[in-house]
Amino acid sequence: MLVKEVMTSPAITVPARTTIKEGLRLLDGHGVTALPVTDSQGHILGIVSEADLLRNAVRHDVRTHMIPDEQGDDHPSRVEDVMSTLTMTVTGDTDLSDAVDLLTSTAVKSLPVVDGGRVVGVISRSDIVHVLARDDEKICAEIDELLRTAGLECDVDVDGGAVFLEHLEDPAQWRVAEVLAGSVHGVISVQVSNKPTPGRTSRR
Repeated sequence: MLVKEVMTSPAITVPARTTIKEGLRLLDGHGVTALPVTDSQGHILGIVSEADLLRNAVRHDVRTHMIPDEQGDDHPSRVEDVMSTLTMTVTGDTDLSDAVDLLTSTAVKSLPVVDGGRVVGVISRSDIVHVLARDDEKICAEIDELLRTAGLECDVDVDGGAVFLEHLEDPAQWRVAEVLAGSVHGVISVQVSNKPTPGRTSRR
């Protein structure tokens, strides 16, 4: 799968001069964990996360302290004051597995998707979880229809996102069937064989 097939688009973006308060409202209202920060042309400038916006946003409650609060009122007020400019990005044609590597090997929960430097979407951990959690029956039906349209007749079975394609006699068609099945949302792996696997039923 490619990032563009899973990403959320259009992305919810903010200008650098957006207030911290408005940034928090956008996170809350759209149920996202980060916002790409863009210029007037839509080019990526950075990204601001929940942690960035929350940091220093909540004042100490003076009722919990025996001494006066010395926190003061000199706090960041704009997104540009707290955003990260060292932004990892991907393109729509990035392999989804590469995006997953970035999202699981770092603390980053979402990645801006760019095209020519402009933000065209966002891919998040929750986007990928949603795709992988897709029902096996729906995956099976979509693969079955896709293969039939391509003129490939075989048994299709899906178990926990793992796809098994059986009774495809022509080895020359195996790779085509594997690629087609692997393009369907929710597929974790694909196994092609011309022999049925014992103990598992398939649909034709």
